[in-house]
Amino acid sequence: MIQPLPILDDPLATVRQAVGRMLAERNPYFSLPQPLYNDERVHQLDIERIFAQEWLIAGMGCEIPSKGNYLTIEIGDNPVLVVRGADGAIHAFHNVCRHRGSRLCLHERGKVAKLVCPYHQWTYELDGRLLFAGTEMGTDFSMADYGLKPVHVREAGGFVFVSLAENPVSIDDFFATLEHYMAPYDMANTKVAVKSEIIEQANWKLVIENNRECYHCNGSHPELLNTLLEWDDVTDPRASEAFKQHVAACAMRWDTQGIPHAHASFGLRNRIVRMPLTEGAVSMTFDGKQGCNKLMGRITDPDLGSMRILHLPHSWNHCMGDHLINFTVWPLSAQRTKVITKWIVHKDAVEGVDYDVARLRQVWDATNDQDRRLAEENQRGINSLAYQPGPYSKTYEFGVIDFLDWYSERMLAHLGIDELSPQRTAAAV
Repeated sequence: MIQPLPILDDPLATVRQAVGRMLAERNPYFSLPQPLYNDERVHQLDIERIFAQEWLIAGMGCEIPSKGNYLTIEIGDNPVLVVRGADGAIHAFHNVCRHRGSRLCLHERGKVAKLVCPYHQWTYELDGRLLFAGTEMGTDFSMADYGLKPVHVREAGGFVFVSLAENPVSIDDFFATLEHYMAPYDMANTKVAVKSEIIEQANWKLVIENNRECYHCNGSHPELLNTLLEWDDVTDPRASEAFKQHVAACAMRWDTQGIPHAHASFGLRNRIVRMPLTEGAVSMTFDGKQGCNKLMGRITDPDLGSMRILHLPHSWNHCMGDHLINFTVWPLSAQRTKVITKWIVHKDAVEGVDYDVARLRQVWDATNDQDRRLAEENQRGINSLAYQPGPYSKTYEFGVIDFLDWYSERMLAHLGIDELSPQRTAAAV
């Protein structure tokens, strides 16, 4: 018999109250109630209370290497502009003119001397100050009152983070550790070799859930498993003795090279850990050989495994000796998500000489498409009348459990609710 789910059509409850109730009462070892995966009102709440409050990766510092270089992103209905200023500092603003609200920069990336609105040519300095509005505004108009509205921005380890929150949560400990772990890569001297964007007809949480487990890998990712070892740490209960010995041997070599590799976690939001690839593989290419002949930064040994960086709510990364892969996930609607993948190499690497773009992206193009199909089929099943939350494996799907714990805690906190679920409270006792 199909069990009725909490719905969002209760006239006595707001959407926020309904979502808060579902999260507070959920079983933390089961998937979420249906509306949290497919209701447009929940999507709007996810944007408002998660994506507009948490730190997000807007791009890479190497994408805006010098004065006037900019990039733009969309966080829900909020266009954001990130630009390199005259002093080399990175600034971020709402990409909205203070005159009548038109977007200032219309392209994903570019280079400008000043920020000029294409509508009426209001002109701003790269630090957001209004420089020109025309005499038409009258003698009592003060340009000092109409600078661009700033967005919090931080650069750490070559990644550019932004937050739309008025007072974003502090994750300085993660930023500092990320700087340390990324130091060997010398990210200021890198470039994006190629970028892909795919649209998945699935909720963003399903995209992240799929990423947070490799339970499905054997049946779905033959190209990826040529090089990837699914375990994130030797403490994984499934880890074999051979795997532990492989990790130990690699760790000794990395220590002599000054390559950080120890597991570093920051609550459930962030994790950094370097894990070996399969024996004999040095990069996440189809044959396991280098994808780029020119190694990153000060790295001299291509066999660095993959340093995996998790940043919730929306990013995972693989950092190898020869290139880095950055993934970001952007909700477009309740059942539509954009996944952006960037392959990053040394800035002096020459396409066609040091790397071949098709070969560099072969494994993850295949894997991304396989994951897209999995997420879309997951969404179609969840939309069914027959769907009800199902149990996760605490051994194989602990990463999914951790993600949903983080999501639930942050959503409840942003809603002003700090209740734990009855099941989790009982387990804690």
